[in-house]
Amino acid sequence: MTKHLTAAALTACLLSLAPAASAAVPAPPHATAQAAPTPLKAADRHTAEEIRGFLRWFYDGTGPSPWQREHWTSDYLKAKQDETPGHDVVLCAQNDPLAIDVGPVTVAQSAGFGWATVTTSWPGGARQTLTAYVALDSDPIELHDVVCG
Repeated sequence: MTKHLTAAALTACLLSLAPAASAAVPAPPHATAQAAPTPLKAADRHTAEEIRGFLRWFYDGTGPSPWQREHWTSDYLKAKQDETPGHDVVLCAQNDPLAIDVGPVTVAQSAGFGWATVTTSWPGGARQTLTAYVALDSDPIELHDVVCG
């Protein structure tokens, strides 16, 4: 009898929790007239193609404009620039390159970032690489960090 009573009590307990559990699951956006904002899902994050298009636009062949730097870089990168005023952290240089090429983008969903190797060309045939990082959930898309070398 105790086993039947315990099983019945457990079943009743689980059934009483079912409405609360289903209430915690939000309705899909198409189910309501105005869906509440939800956290970004993997499908809402920037894709490799979007990141590459952004980086190509941002670097624009010879480097970003002051306006691009102001509006399309993260606060983190701006602070990094403020700490090294004699060095351009976006280009890993002190001068403007002759040309800039953006390579393929790698996206790591688990890390939350996408990145590409950016190659700068300099007078005399010198070339230098840097890695440009974009946070996958940045809104709007922006250059998050640059690692020289």
